[in-house]
Amino acid sequence: MITSVKNEKVKQWKKLHKRKERTQAGAFLVEGFHLVEEAVKSNWTVREVIIQEGVELPSWTDNYPVVSISDNVMAYISQTAAPQGIIAVIESRQQTQRSGNHLLLIDSIQDPGNLGTIIRTADAAGMDGIMLGDGTVDLYNDKVIRSTQGSIFHIPIIHANLGEMVSALKEEGFTIWATALENASNYNDIIPGNKVAIILGNEGAGVQADLIEQADRSVKIPIYGQAESLNVSIAAGILMYHLKR
Repeated sequence: MITSVKNEKVKQWKKLHKRKERTQAGAFLVEGFHLVEEAVKSNWTVREVIIQEGVELPSWTDNYPVVSISDNVMAYISQTAAPQGIIAVIESRQQTQRSGNHLLLIDSIQDPGNLGTIIRTADAAGMDGIMLGDGTVDLYNDKVIRSTQGSIFHIPIIHANLGEMVSALKEEGFTIWATALENASNYNDIIPGNKVAIILGNEGAGVQADLIEQADRSVKIPIYGQAESLNVSIAAGILMYHLKR
């Protein structure tokens, strides 16, 4: 039982709250029974399971190193308002392989809730993969992970140079859609082809101009009310399900 927040192990766990430390360690924290179990069921590598005193151990923890901690240590390392008493240290994946005909390209989306919701929706819509460009929020940010509700463990997610990725996809016969407000076609006027990749842009600035130029077409979602724009995760959901019509 670890009871001190000054314990070396506790210090290492706490460091994983920061992107730089997660990158160096090649690991991240996952909190709560549902998310930890999703990681286990999806065969991600679990380095260790951290259990708060008084919390019943699930049977599957027999397969992993388990560390017991006191209430005060859980409060110190948890990133949620009401911890469930279980945290796992999960090994990061550097995925490079992609396949399938429906892809998302994420250009500098910075809100963790937006990215997490997009990943969750992409999983639900049966998308084949997601490419994260430079300037995008860290995939292993705790708010991103919680917003995915476990979908982070189900769908291939790759870090990529989006300019190079667009060129490669076009050579493979993909049609590239870039979301935009100007000189764009209404999405519901377009019949999707067999192979489509959608570029989604930053919440404030949108898709970068050079990526829009590379795209085969710009698409927009019509707004019928007084709102200036749609949240990017909502727009992503509409477009992804349009591909599946």
